[in-house]
Amino acid sequence: MVCSQVNPVSLRKLTVAIIAGEASGDILGAGLIRSLRKRYPNARFVGIGGDEMVSEGFHSLVPMERLSVMGLVEVLGRIRELFSIRARLLDFFFKTPPDVVIGIDSPDFTLAIERRCREAGIPSVHYVSPSVWAWRQKRIFKIAKSVDLMLTLFPFEARFYEEHQVPVAFVGHPLADRIEMTTDTRAARESLGLEVDKPVLAVLPGSRGGEVERLGTLFLEASRWLQARRSDIQLVIPCVNRDREKQIQGLVESLEVKLPVTLVRGRSREVMAASDVVLLASGTATLEAMLLKKPMVVGYRLSNLSFKLLSKLVKVPWVALPNLLAQKQLVPELLQDDATPEALGAAILERLENEQERLRLNDAFSELHESLRQNADERAAMAISSLLESKR
Repeated sequence: MVCSQVNPVSLRKLTVAIIAGEASGDILGAGLIRSLRKRYPNARFVGIGGDEMVSEGFHSLVPMERLSVMGLVEVLGRIRELFSIRARLLDFFFKTPPDVVIGIDSPDFTLAIERRCREAGIPSVHYVSPSVWAWRQKRIFKIAKSVDLMLTLFPFEARFYEEHQVPVAFVGHPLADRIEMTTDTRAARESLGLEVDKPVLAVLPGSRGGEVERLGTLFLEASRWLQARRSDIQLVIPCVNRDREKQIQGLVESLEVKLPVTLVRGRSREVMAASDVVLLASGTATLEAMLLKKPMVVGYRLSNLSFKLLSKLVKVPWVALPNLLAQKQLVPELLQDDATPEALGAAILERLENEQERLRLNDAFSELHESLRQNADERAAMAISSLLESKR
């Protein structure tokens, strides 16, 4: 009679602490819980999370929205509450120590908790690297003291941690798992009520009021420059919520020359899927456009003082994720004084009319998509499981 070997860690009732402070972290946390539960069916999940994690059986000690605060002034106004929440979490973890603590993104809040837990002998993991590879690189020494394992979404991040001897696992990006390798542009246009045989420019000036204020008129003027040369172009702008929709509508109405624009509440991925070219701010949207295989033009402006300060701090030559992933310029980046309506419009027109460039980009974007399509939830769970086994 042959007895199969039983993993004792999988049978006992593990306690996994997870801290997520934003909606994106909530989605990551829910996928991670599903994958960890396959390995540890008796596990208990506790900490801070949102509706997605709670639906997977997670127990949130504090409503996640209490951590969802952005901007220096807003943070300062809530600093006492944030310190109180951190103290409450640490008190709970020290009294009933979990088997592992996992902070998802929100590094300013989670890394301090991870460090205190690690010092107390509780293994700590951080999921989603801060942009330490791009600026304020000395933070790596604080991170090294805070985590037993860093989980990165991008391979170039993992290489940076390896160079600094910080335990790391590249797990891939969940968006690459969820977005199909091919995009049905026609279906997206039909769903949005657009003409399927006319070209579409998707315009994404950002999701925050400040970004829209800085970039909205610039992007609209670039669109007007383009439309003067391609009267058949359809302009579509997705708005993250009612406030951004009202803000953008006001910018459209303030233009000297009438510009026909379709505003869509939400559905930014569908708008990008319907497009021939995307004009957008730097950020995660550039990754989404790449995964949808869409040519893009990246434009961004800051205050002159902020731009000068960041230019001295930033250690990478690009801001757009497709360029960072390829380690060469695949998409144009027009920043600060280079971001003019004429320059942006000309770059869009080039990508709209150059079929060879479109085919080249499609091949490059497909290769990058494949490299990120790693089944991130499972790989993250596997790396955490290995850590737990090593600490057993």
